[in-house]
Amino acid sequence: MKLKQLEGYLGDVATFREPKVQLEQYPTTAHLASRILYTAESSFGDIDGKAVIDLGCGCGMLTVAAAMMGAKSVLSIDVDADALEIAQENIDDFEIADTVDLVRASLCAEETAGCNGELVLNEHLVGGMKAKFDTAVLNPPFGTKPGNKGIDVLFLQAACLMARDAVYSLHKSSTREFLVKKAQTWGFDCEVLAELKFDVPMMYKFHKKKSVDIAVDLLRLSRKK
Repeated sequence: MKLKQLEGYLGDVATFREPKVQLEQYPTTAHLASRILYTAESSFGDIDGKAVIDLGCGCGMLTVAAAMMGAKSVLSIDVDADALEIAQENIDDFEIADTVDLVRASLCAEETAGCNGELVLNEHLVGGMKAKFDTAVLNPPFGTKPGNKGIDVLFLQAACLMARDAVYSLHKSSTREFLVKKAQTWGFDCEVLAELKFDVPMMYKFHKKKSVDIAVDLLRLSRKK
């Protein structure tokens, strides 16, 4: 499938009806999603015929894109039941139910670590799926809201534990140096595939502008051999 064709299909993916600010729910655009999954397959062969996991799947934009790029299976996890309801509608509309499974779960444990309040990985969930997937795709929360400190790193760590081969993830460009070093400690090499603009539309009451572009990196983490 060609890039423009994929982006055109993804334009029909339904997004959040009532987004939750505490969960930092911002829709991944068809423009970004198509480029992430198209690159993952056309440049690295990481999607077609592969077992893929989508962490923090939201309404399923990356999930649908992975299925359309030929994934053998996609497991999509999110903590929000409302988002998963929309994801199911998208799965039904795109007729990919045979490929996709949805799971409602949190990647964060209920308790926090120490006095700094950083979130802790849900070891029970992640440990049960360790190295079960070929490829992980995710657009994690940025971790800018109170109580969400470090959630972007936690999502990426979970992806590295669950994926055998490769991880594709979007992160603020300002965190690049930190995440590259973190990836090394997890046994992964980290490459910046593209510098992109993440469009945040006016969605919440505190937003003052019609839209804001945030500089993000598309990272590819590959397990060291």
